[in-house]
Amino acid sequence: MLFPQHQHEAIRRGDVTVAFRRWKRPSVRSGGTLRTPAGVLAIDEVARIEPPEVTDADAALAGHADAAAALAATDGHDGALYRVRFHRLGDDPRLARRTSLPDPAELDRIAAELGRIDARSRRGAWTRPVLELIEANPGRRAPELAALLGRETQPFKRDVRRLKELGLTVSLPVGYELSPRGHVVLAHLRTYEN
Repeated sequence: MLFPQHQHEAIRRGDVTVAFRRWKRPSVRSGGTLRTPAGVLAIDEVARIEPPEVTDADAALAGHADAAAALAATDGHDGALYRVRFHRLGDDPRLARRTSLPDPAELDRIAAELGRIDARSRRGAWTRPVLELIEANPGRRAPELAALLGRETQPFKRDVRRLKELGLTVSLPVGYELSPRGHVVLAHLRTYEN
């Protein structure tokens, strides 16, 4: 579930706590969480509703002038109408992780985790080559990076997201770069494996 960039600050402040979406099947569930650029959101309720059930009050909490504007924002999308109520839990922990520099024991734990990821991969070891590729090509488009490795774009992006979960990469408006933590981990991998 994506939010337009102009709503991110309102979500951070707690002014936007409702969203209306049309889905064939909801992409979030009650009781779950969702990481967004505005922070981590707790999903309080996902309810299938009919258009007349959209109130001006809920529309305001969704960042719209009134119910008609909220409904108009869902025009052109297929599926049933859902109202999602949420609240912000806090910042995405990956943001802090990206800038925290690991101590030697943590470096060994991260290297071991990357080793486990590589060992479970059908393609063999990919974590270090992807980190090195991103280091050498900051801001380069994902399809171009994937092609350099002879890979399809979507599976490559999934792999980069796994590295992002560990705080090693940062998504840019176009492409990626290594986080400060990623640079330290990559340097450690180079000495660890040599």
